Amino acid sequence: MLHYYCVMKNVTITLDEEVARWARIRAAEQNTSVSRLLGEMLKEKMQEEEAYLLAMEQYFSVKPKALKKPGEHYPRREELYER
Repeated sequence: MLHYYCVMKNVTITLDEEVARWARIRAAEQNTSVSRLLGEMLKEKMQEEEAYLLAMEQYFSVKPKALKKPGEHYPRREELYER
């Protein structure tokens, strides 16, 4: 069984009073600390960005496919949607 551990890093941040009040309330609602709340929010943001970059990399790794042959015309919208 593998055990992983995470090294935590302390940082100091400066917040507007209104933001700090919101963070304290939200942390209390979730029964956690402001530090843990902000750490989780930042971790989520990082994971979202990493997932987006991975998806973009995968999308651009696929060779483009021609939608029509040279000399052909694209179908009219009415033909595509039968309106």
